[in-house]
Amino acid sequence: MEFAIKSSPIILFPFLSTPSGMSEWFADKVAVHHNQFVFTWDNVSEEAELLEMIEEDVVRFRWKDHDKKEYFEFKITNTEITDDTILLITDFAPEEDLDDEQQLWESQVNELKSRLGGF
Repeated sequence: MEFAIKSSPIILFPFLSTPSGMSEWFADKVAVHHNQFVFTWDNVSEEAELLEMIEEDVVRFRWKDHDKKEYFEFKITNTEITDDTILLITDFAPEEDLDDEQQLWESQVNELKSRLGGF
């Protein structure tokens, strides 16, 4: 999925890569120990391993109990013509859940945009 974000990569990146930033929009609570992140929603926690992090570029996680080939990723890019910031999100879901997953990401990214200061 692709989202236009009215923020510079230097401001956006901590919201995608740090416990304090991610708890602003992605989960109710986020904790990290080494490369293991624990995301909590409504007192239910899921663990994810940080697979890759490149400053102001990409953050990739893999859920602990999911297929090893699956991951979710936040990638920051810019449009060539206008230099607008674009957030690319890659995630995996069964085909029957794609619409629900897309709606969930849209909702989450709208919260992110709100935390960043608007749409």
